[in-house]
Amino acid sequence: MNRRLLTILSGAAVAVVLVVTVCVAVHKCSATGDGITDTEAVVNPLPIDTLLRCNLDEFAHQKRVEGNFAFHVFDITAEKPVYGYNETMALPSASCMKLLSGIAGLHLLGIDYRYETKMMTRGKMAADGMLNGDIAFVAGLHPQLMEADLTPLAQKLKNSGIRKLSGKLYVDLIIDEPVKCEEHWFPWDLSFSRYGLLYKGEQRIVRALRASLRAQGIAVADSQVTVQPVPQGFKTIASASLSIDEVIKRMWKNSSNTQSTSLLYTIGHAIDSTQDPVKTGVRYMNEFLRQEVGVSDSTIVIHDGCGLCTHNRLTPQSLTSILYYGYKDEKIRESLMRNLSVAGVDGTLAREMTGPRIRGKVWAKTGTLSHPYGISTLAGFCKGADGHWLAFAVMSSEMSVLDARVLQRKLCEMLNLHTD
Repeated sequence: MNRRLLTILSGAAVAVVLVVTVCVAVHKCSATGDGITDTEAVVNPLPIDTLLRCNLDEFAHQKRVEGNFAFHVFDITAEKPVYGYNETMALPSASCMKLLSGIAGLHLLGIDYRYETKMMTRGKMAADGMLNGDIAFVAGLHPQLMEADLTPLAQKLKNSGIRKLSGKLYVDLIIDEPVKCEEHWFPWDLSFSRYGLLYKGEQRIVRALRASLRAQGIAVADSQVTVQPVPQGFKTIASASLSIDEVIKRMWKNSSNTQSTSLLYTIGHAIDSTQDPVKTGVRYMNEFLRQEVGVSDSTIVIHDGCGLCTHNRLTPQSLTSILYYGYKDEKIRESLMRNLSVAGVDGTLAREMTGPRIRGKVWAKTGTLSHPYGISTLAGFCKGADGHWLAFAVMSSEMSVLDARVLQRKLCEMLNLHTD
């Protein structure tokens, strides 16, 4: 064999080695974790960031503290997964459950939904301030109405000339019993005093309403009060209104458990006003997840709308699917970007991820439970180095919350945040 042929064969061998090496490297970085493969049908031709995938694979296999750990990153722009590690592992959701209840509520009720509380009258006024008729208070489910908020409503009655009435004071309630803790909640998790007035039961509402009327000089005898639906023929004198956006803001940015539970009541009542609103609301959340989001996973467990129940279970992949669903709806997307906490800026992330690489570049919902030991979650959005929007979710349990937050920060930094 001549020297030229040997040179050609040697070069070919090197080329083969290089090809094999590259293929092995690509194969290693293209692994997307349990349940995700590259053989899935791809409709969107946009590529994902393969360097990000490699970096996430390296991050997933780095040595870390003991405990359950899982995450998932989904490229919204390219409409395909980037990387997952234990992404189908069902773990305690903590307050990231509020993403599901909030998006489900916005889908069902609409972004323009408003809570209305009304003061109404029927009958004719006499010159001496006697209303020859009735007054009605239609409570609704306004979750932020407090006792002091009854004063402007009572003042409107006073300004209309009413000083007493010949008929009845109708109190129309949707909830006549005080809100109860879910059976698995720890007693100190949710303070009853933080609920709005309309969630504190019939006696408390009637007492506050009667006191507000009397404070305005409107005489109402105890015998005139009746708790029942309002008959026909009434006209609205005054009302208190609240947008669902204000409820969602407190749920997501401030992680309010009372607002989340109130929204669950609202969902349940909207579905079937004759049934238990909590059970009906939870059932709807399950149906929404299956039928609208397209997640059918028998390991997922939903007990409430706020995430306080330690028996709740979601997966990182289900959370990114929920986020992706919300992002695709323009109005829900606007609510998400407006009401999620922003890293290092506000809400529950005001003091988290404050470094210059990440501050102001992550919109997310936090979740933390200190019992059982070390439950911490984070799920939200950011823009990757290639300009693509990403949905991510990271979950941990049986791990120090401080250690979990370090991992959450490292993951977000790993996403190579886009610099506008």
